[in-house]
Amino acid sequence: MVGNVSVIITAFTDKRWNLLVQAIESVQTQTVAVRELIVVIDHNPVLLERVAKTFAKIKVLNNVQERGLSGARNCGVAAATGSIIAFMDDDAIAAPDWLANLVEPYKQPQVMGVGGWIEPDWEAVAPRWFPAEFLWIVGCTYRGTPNVAAPVRNLIGCNMSFRREAFDNALGFRSGIGRVESKPLGCEETEFCINLHQRRPDSVLMYQPSARVRHHVPSARATLNYFVRRCFFEGKSKALVTQLVGASDGLSAERKHTMTVLPSGIWHGLRDALYGDVFGLGRAAAIVLGLVITAGSYAASSAMLGLNGLTAMAQSILSFRT
Repeated sequence: MVGNVSVIITAFTDKRWNLLVQAIESVQTQTVAVRELIVVIDHNPVLLERVAKTFAKIKVLNNVQERGLSGARNCGVAAATGSIIAFMDDDAIAAPDWLANLVEPYKQPQVMGVGGWIEPDWEAVAPRWFPAEFLWIVGCTYRGTPNVAAPVRNLIGCNMSFRREAFDNALGFRSGIGRVESKPLGCEETEFCINLHQRRPDSVLMYQPSARVRHHVPSARATLNYFVRRCFFEGKSKALVTQLVGASDGLSAERKHTMTVLPSGIWHGLRDALYGDVFGLGRAAAIVLGLVITAGSYAASSAMLGLNGLTAMAQSILSFRT
């Protein structure tokens, strides 16, 4: 598999130029060579021209599909020629052995996708009130993720890969769920992974912690305001996912996280506070706040989607009768 990997990086803004350059260079300096590096620019002609001029030896594409992360990734997949297609964000930096470790599990024929460890690279000092159980908010590996290589339900978009045939048995990344520019929606990779497994129940998605990247976290995402907004939009995204794939699969990992990992995190936060770490109380409170907002947003969005569905059904019946 090594040497037959297409790596796709998507970008949409000039404001992250220095980060994008670092991301590209980290892929170009891997301990093993990639088949091709594809950078997809999401509807930004100025950035497209700048990347093409600066990096003449890589494939630079304009996203000709719907604006947003899903469309940009699908555009890259359509152009990729490798038997393995890997994805990394434009604000991430891959460890030198990232790719070598990422492809290792593909020696097992049932493995259809592999993801790796995503470490937060805080622009400022990491906020001490921020619970590790909620690091998914900033696109990073969160507490509760396995510490060793293990099968998982879904991969995280900043550091994931799939066999090419995965895209022959699924519909690609669905627009309308994922992030568009800076709007903090998500779950497009979750829906893709669940959809893939429903179509191919024998497939396995592996988490490989030795395949590491560092993900830049700007100061604006280290605030309570962003924490609340991201939880709210996560609930909306989860409601869309469960409508598409069913609640059983769509919430399987979330149930386990809510029932085991979050109570443990609250307990540890309170214990830390008792031992003098005042931020422990903040972490415990943030877990409760995040859970309430996410669950509330999910419930409200699910009810709205259900109402819209009933309305559409009624309209269809009335139209048929007339």
